[in-house]
Amino acid sequence: MIKFARAYWNNIPDFDWSHILLRIPLAIVFIQQAFSKMPFSPDGGQAFGLGELTWWFVVYGELLAGVGLLVGGVMALHKIRDYPYVAMLGDILTRFSGITMCCIVTGVIWVVIKPTDITAVLNDAFHLFLWVGGLYFGLRGNWAVASKKKLEMRKETL
Repeated sequence: MIKFARAYWNNIPDFDWSHILLRIPLAIVFIQQAFSKMPFSPDGGQAFGLGELTWWFVVYGELLAGVGLLVGGVMALHKIRDYPYVAMLGDILTRFSGITMCCIVTGVIWVVIKPTDITAVLNDAFHLFLWVGGLYFGLRGNWAVASKKKLEMRKETL
């Protein structure tokens, strides 16, 4: 039984690009939300009770978080990640973009939805999934790429 399980596990193809299936739609949503607020106007933030500087960070944070998530994914591609420091920079960019997404969505939940209890957040599936997607990339980054680079670096030092 164990031999069968190992043979089965070894024959399953490894789909290294599976992160793209989550990365692209999440980035598109954030970029689309940023473009819906363009050109930047402080009046848009005043509708939510936000100051001009806060609104500026929201608009450009959404745009740069989406672009950063896409660029971080491109930096994880096979031929590109082999350049010096590209894999590490892509991992950092992906993590920073994910944390930025979490911060923006947390602000949206607090300011717009104003939850009184946990059920208000759980019933807003759209923002909950955006927050979880940002959290995923914030915590995981380009993990598969970074772990392969760490193994290569460890082999070189031995």
